[in-house]
Amino acid sequence: MSPRPVPALLIAATAAAAAAPGAARADVAVVTTVPTLAALAAEVGGEHVSVRSLSLPTQDPHFVDPKPSLMLELNRADLLVAVGLDLEVGWLPTLQTGARNRKIQRGSSGYLDCSAYVGILDIPRHKVDRSQGDIHPGGNPHYLYDPRGAIGCAHGIAARLAIIDPPHAAAYRKNLAAFKRRVAAKVAGWKKALAAARGAPVITYHRSWSYLLDWIGLREVATLEPKPGVPPSAGHVAAVIRAGRKASARAILLEAYYPTRMPKLVASKVGARLVAVPSGPDLARGQGYLDYMDALVAALVGALR
Repeated sequence: MSPRPVPALLIAATAAAAAAPGAARADVAVVTTVPTLAALAAEVGGEHVSVRSLSLPTQDPHFVDPKPSLMLELNRADLLVAVGLDLEVGWLPTLQTGARNRKIQRGSSGYLDCSAYVGILDIPRHKVDRSQGDIHPGGNPHYLYDPRGAIGCAHGIAARLAIIDPPHAAAYRKNLAAFKRRVAAKVAGWKKALAAARGAPVITYHRSWSYLLDWIGLREVATLEPKPGVPPSAGHVAAVIRAGRKASARAILLEAYYPTRMPKLVASKVGARLVAVPSGPDLARGQGYLDYMDALVAALVGALR
């Protein structure tokens, strides 16, 4: 796959009043690699943080153009929050080096790898090499589609903010507890809405849905990429169509940044619905983590009913 350069996403995640003329600067400048982590940091940090995401929800997080503007964002950061598991390995180290900011380097208190707070799926049981596609040696990095993973990340962010900014540690713990209560209330509704879909057969484009399938209880019957990051051949597409028909697949799941022409063709041949969604919340439009998950669950319910 070729890189998809996208400008920096510069979204302040503090309250609107914090952006008003003459407002005081937030205590901690947080930069995240993906929008979902930015939304979680905003929930936990509240008024005491400003948050930026280096990528957009319409952008493949495997490929980000390491522009000088992003290095400048990291130069000013107090905390860098990453997905980890080599999701950002192709671009984040370049930005960290160019940022000339010791605080956000690996091993420093200002660098947080959120994968340490998540139960990892799809860990390879064999030696990994490039012939197998874009395999992540540490396991599948797409854990943010599962609310359980999001809660784990929120815990990690709150704990790290408390270390970086001790005077507001109590506020971070309070914000975390409130966020967990809101998520718990939402999860009950999401599970109820998706209960009828449990066990439904689906096709995925990339192996990025493992955590969501595990959480909801969906069954993956085929993947359009023959290997992670490798575009499907005509023969592989034909095999996916056969598998989808045999299993009566009900939906094809993919992120909106992937091309949809071929998935639409497969959906029409199989009799499945296409679910193409952004990979995270649209912070520019004020969408938070719960708003994003509401939209994702609604799209799934509509496709799997």
